[in-house]
Amino acid sequence: MEQGDPKEITIRQELAYELRIGQAMTENGITVAPDITMADLREVLRRNRISGTPVVVDERLIGIVSIEDLIEALASGEMRATVAEKMTANPVTLRADEPLVHAVSKFSHLRFGRFPVVNRDGELVGIVTQGDVVRAMLRQLEVDYREEESHRYRASHIFEDIVADDIALVFGYRVAAGDIGRAGGASSGLKRALSRLGLHPQVIRRVAVATYEAEMNMVIFTDGGEIVAEVRPDRVKIEALDKGPGIPDIEQAMLPGWSTAPPWVQEMGFGAGMGLPNIEACSDEMQLDSTVGVGTHLTITIYLNDMRA
Repeated sequence: MEQGDPKEITIRQELAYELRIGQAMTENGITVAPDITMADLREVLRRNRISGTPVVVDERLIGIVSIEDLIEALASGEMRATVAEKMTANPVTLRADEPLVHAVSKFSHLRFGRFPVVNRDGELVGIVTQGDVVRAMLRQLEVDYREEESHRYRASHIFEDIVADDIALVFGYRVAAGDIGRAGGASSGLKRALSRLGLHPQVIRRVAVATYEAEMNMVIFTDGGEIVAEVRPDRVKIEALDKGPGIPDIEQAMLPGWSTAPPWVQEMGFGAGMGLPNIEACSDEMQLDSTVGVGTHLTITIYLNDMRA
């Protein structure tokens, strides 16, 4: 977020939540077997103009080897060594159905040049680089721009065209428990609806990020529920209502980095303990009520402040 406005969400941040890694990765990329020599690897990298490649056996990822490994082998005179001897075994991976924000975060923290992408069975399905992330965002920007142009004059003044003492549009979305592969559907659907209503892009970005975080919390920690968005001329109010274990200590749950996500969730890159803090950062008002053994009711309010596209 920009320093000037702590609630301002950039287009890059919005797209990182909206897109999936599978939309950015390169499929059917170059791979090598573990028993080829580093001399053979040099030719593979040169011929394909790449700086690294996954190492696979029967479509299963076992390691990754990079140009840095090749340079080290050259310097030590070990070009006859096998890739298996020089590769990084059990590398950090990403999953194709994870949001792109996970790739952005890992590129930022680990400073790797590439990550292998696997499916839920651990099979290699692609590879993603920082360049792939940028290109995916640029493609989506073009798509979003065309959609915005097609709807701008059709719906941008919908509230002004309606005569009534009170106006509200309500959008409802069901959220299934544990279905991480489909998580994000509610936030994406709401974003499209608000775009077609002509709301200001900055409002839409804040709504999209806050709703995504609420949706992920619901998928991971609860037995499912629903997200209801109410759009009025002066504000957007989002309510996330779930059935589940509830939150024993709300104050603790609001602490950045605090999480009760099980290991299998954290291994997939979710449950980092930033969901509620991110929601609060995007909201003008936030209210969180929870009853242990019953469920949680989260209310997010974002004021429009007369911002219109």
